[in-house]
Amino acid sequence: MYKTPCSRLSGVVGVSLKQLIQNVPHCNQTARCLIQLHKRDPSRWLTYQHLNFLKRQYVTKNNSELHQRAAQKAAPCPTSVEERDDNGVERRVQRIPTLDPVLTDNVSSSENITSKAPPGISTSEPYDDAAVREDSALCVVGAPKETPHVHVETDEAKEARLDRQWKQLKVDGAQLPDIYAKLAKIKLTALVVTSAAAGYAMAPVPFDPVIFVVASLGTCLASCSANSINQYFEGPFDSNMNRTKNRPLVRGQISPLHAVSFALACGVPGVALLTLAVNPLTGFLGGLNIFLYTCCYTPLKRHSIANTWVGALVGAIPPVMGWTAATGCLEPGALLMGGFLYCWQFPHFNALSWNLREDYSRGGYRMMSVTHPGMCKRVALRHSLGLIGLSTVAPALGVTTWTFPVISLPINLYISYLAFVFYRRGDRSSARKLFFCSLWHLPMLLLLALTCKKPRGGPEEAAAPALALQS
Repeated sequence: MYKTPCSRLSGVVGVSLKQLIQNVPHCNQTARCLIQLHKRDPSRWLTYQHLNFLKRQYVTKNNSELHQRAAQKAAPCPTSVEERDDNGVERRVQRIPTLDPVLTDNVSSSENITSKAPPGISTSEPYDDAAVREDSALCVVGAPKETPHVHVETDEAKEARLDRQWKQLKVDGAQLPDIYAKLAKIKLTALVVTSAAAGYAMAPVPFDPVIFVVASLGTCLASCSANSINQYFEGPFDSNMNRTKNRPLVRGQISPLHAVSFALACGVPGVALLTLAVNPLTGFLGGLNIFLYTCCYTPLKRHSIANTWVGALVGAIPPVMGWTAATGCLEPGALLMGGFLYCWQFPHFNALSWNLREDYSRGGYRMMSVTHPGMCKRVALRHSLGLIGLSTVAPALGVTTWTFPVISLPINLYISYLAFVFYRRGDRSSARKLFFCSLWHLPMLLLLALTCKKPRGGPEEAAAPALALQS
């Protein structure tokens, strides 16, 4: 009888299900054995060390204590082996460690002197051992007598040697505020919060101090979390750079697990605060910023120069978060505020990285200043000129009045001039001048934008209260 393909398929499936049902008890028994074995052996318990993203070569866990720094190689200790004698009885003996060849030669030479009879004395007859030793001493009386060298270790050398070894990590509670401030990059976090506050202030809505404080706090916590995770991932590479060699994780002031716990303690409440107390859009942007900074920008620094553009995008999101915290929606004005931060970061960071090329090269980071120096100078000049264009677009979008492009033109022209000098010369002096100019340029630009902010509802509605008072 002819069987259709469907009947063949159903037969195969039926046989497979039957075999699977027959093997279920065996699988359950095997699983129970594995679970019991896992519970019986504490060394098989799952700890944070088994998680790949928390496992690092510069930290270990031993007897519930964290130890850090590189350890000297331990001296080989004698091991015990099992041997079987002629009667078939097993016994455990210690294996004798190998001797130093120099010491072996000295011992063998001394044994030859004391064990062999001196010339003229028959080895088959007994002889006086004291006389042999005396004759042996006479044989080597002409050789210089060496005193054994005893190395005396000073206190400074001992302290330096112990500092290179593994040591127990003890965190001083009085130092934790300073450690957390370094872990969170407090100066960078302050800049992020300032830019978010500027975005909130520029939004065309009434100022709500409660929402403003909550949004600033949530942005601060999100920035602290992102910076902590960034230092956790870059700890082994920061030790190769002079600029970052004194960070807490590099110096061993705090353990990687402690740093990750601090990041979670800041990130989770920060994003939750932005989502629940402000609005979901702002919370989404806060979580997105943490993801871009830790999972995109940080690994890209060692693979591609595209990390600079991703980092500029990360820096452009905080003023957008401030705007959305005030309005609850994404408007062209929010993108304009983000554009200011996006363009400003290229002359700022490219000038900074130009004088740190050696450091970035030692750390293995692929920056434009290291791999594409010509592009580094061109990009800084291009985005400096872009600040002039964005200032002109601001009144067209209804964010500021037409006074803003005029009064912001001098500072925009000055930073563009310094970027042009940096493009032409490409030396340390021009890069330093451009970097220091960028430090005061951004606060000044945001302050001018705030003073030239367009009144809410247009000039007609702004003049309505004055007319009502006159009537």
